[in-house]
This record gives sequence, structure tokens and C-alpha cells, in this order.
Amino acid sequence: MDFKTASQCAKEWGISQRRVQILCAEGRVDGAFKIGDFWAIPSETQKPKNKREQKNEKTKI
Repeated sequence: MDFKTASQCAKEWGISQRRVQILCAEGRVDGAFKIGDFWAIPSETQKPKNKREQKNEKTKI
């Protein structure tokens, strides 16, 4: 199994390295684990969904 660093995922996902580290620490990145000071993230892992995005459901009146 291949792994990436938080820095590599940050470039791929278009977010900051610190944000990737926070997502890993919160347990939102599947399969990520810490080795010393570095996060090891499986290569096939996708960017977690943004919790702030909401469904646009139309309400019926």
C-alpha cells in the first residue's frame, strides 16, 4: 500500500497542509495515521466532504 504526506495531499486536494493535518486529527481522512510528526495517508483516499455544504431541498408549501 502506498502512502502520501499531508503536504502531497494538500497540493492534490487544493487546500492547505495545516487543513489536511486537522482533517486527519479529527479522524475525517480514512486510513490516515501518524508516524512521529508526519501523517501517512493512503494514496487512494479521497478528500473528505465539506460539512458546511448543505443539500438544497425545496420545501413544499
